[in-house]
Amino acid sequence: MAHIGIVGGGLMGCATALNLMERGHSVTILERDAGGLPASVGNAGILAVPEIDPLARVDMLLSVPKWLLDPLGPLTLRWQDLPALTPWLVRLLLSARPGKVAEGRAALLTLMKTAEADHAHLGALAGISGHIRDTGALTVFDSTAARDKAFAHETENAKLLGCNVEKLDAEEARRRVPALQGAFAGAVFNDGYKTFEYPLTLLRRLQAALRERATLLDATVSSVAQAESGIVVRTEGGREFTFDKLAITSGVWSRRFVADLGLKVLLETERGYNTTFMNPSTTLEMPVFFSEHGFVATPFENALRIGGAVELASPEAPANYRRAAAMRRKMRRYVPDLQEEGGTEWMGRRPSTPDSLPVISLHPRDPRIAFAFGHGHVGLTLSATTGRHVARLLSGETDAALAPFSIARFQ
Repeated sequence: MAHIGIVGGGLMGCATALNLMERGHSVTILERDAGGLPASVGNAGILAVPEIDPLARVDMLLSVPKWLLDPLGPLTLRWQDLPALTPWLVRLLLSARPGKVAEGRAALLTLMKTAEADHAHLGALAGISGHIRDTGALTVFDSTAARDKAFAHETENAKLLGCNVEKLDAEEARRRVPALQGAFAGAVFNDGYKTFEYPLTLLRRLQAALRERATLLDATVSSVAQAESGIVVRTEGGREFTFDKLAITSGVWSRRFVADLGLKVLLETERGYNTTFMNPSTTLEMPVFFSEHGFVATPFENALRIGGAVELASPEAPANYRRAAAMRRKMRRYVPDLQEEGGTEWMGRRPSTPDSLPVISLHPRDPRIAFAFGHGHVGLTLSATTGRHVARLLSGETDAALAPFSIARFQ
């Protein structure tokens, strides 16, 4: 069996490590901020299997001008970063062609079909159970026309995934989620969504399992390189490791290592914001999406998180927490009793490709190296599935179904 290094110890790295260890490999994970709060802990905590639609679609692009006119709306662009973002944005536009959207949807469906089972297996590998609740999710709409359009589309997706969708009037939606006392036209309930335990708790439980059975180092990787003897990883602290094989699972920071290895990738950050209330005075019975405004509210045990939206900006740009405040203000239209004070704001960096397909792939010229990043809004959902596939790839197995996720598409 091989000694395999993993650059990145978030959910993707943990899932990859546990699946590799199941196959008998020894693993060393290098994480730049092992005790910190990476993107893995700021997610909405939802197993979002129904979300098989790529971000780049004609209907989405038609909404962009309206969104950009509102600096605190569902989408904003940091204009000073536009030159660096332009190649990604051009590819995004090209990915919105109907044929590309259909291909992307089919590819994501392939991954989503096993996501729930893969998470159950990952939990078993880590000795975790009871960390996913069967809640479903509600999406509220300001007009019946918007609700009916969404219901038709979600029904189509539900047939592919084996879940159930209901169209609700406002009264029935309030019966299921009584805190929704503000004005809205109706809602859609989809039982294909499930809710994880608090994301930070989940990550720490996975990391704890790895600390017992693998090596988890708090180290910032400065470079990776190929050598005849193995894959060489150097850290900013001056340490050097040589592994038989390597997996790159470090989110948007992966692009620097892709360059080290002689490859290209279009990978940018859809920065997202949230506010988390601990022991909230108002809570919900299930996740509630406010899709027309680009955010979601998720109830956890003793917590409520409100987050979402997309900010296209460089990873290093300063946070704009007015976006978190705007989501709270908008949510109070629907949940008037949402508390004003006591929340903790957070900003994270979703690593995203322009075609909404993650990179799950071996290096085209070196099968000792695997890549797993670029999952955008479904990183938590697809982390266990990705970890399983990466473990198979590094163990010498092939799978034609992974072709759409190859890094070769960017070369």
